[in-house]
Amino acid sequence: DNSVEVNWPELITAAIGIQAETGEFSEVVKKCIFQGKEMNETARFHAMRELGDVIWYWIHAVNALGYEPDEVIKENIRKLESRYPGGFDIERSEVRIEGDI
Repeated sequence: DNSVEVNWPELITAAIGIQAETGEFSEVVKKCIFQGKEMNETARFHAMRELGDVIWYWIHAVNALGYEPDEVIKENIRKLESRYPGGFDIERSEVRIEGDI
């Protein structure tokens, strides 16, 4: 058995919270791009606060899975450096090697 301990209530809350807060961040951006709202200091501050909420839920997801934030960040850097050794490439973004999830 390869199962690991996960804090399911915290993970579920974090997963749903990340989606909700990402939507709120996207709403600020959408209003500025498509609805003519000015990207002024108020809108910028609102976007920043929504990103803070995303991070808050992200930290809870990391904790619920039993990781440390720096582990997740380092693994993401490793994955992206492996995927895009010379920088971003659209072909590599669409056609990945086996095991690249």
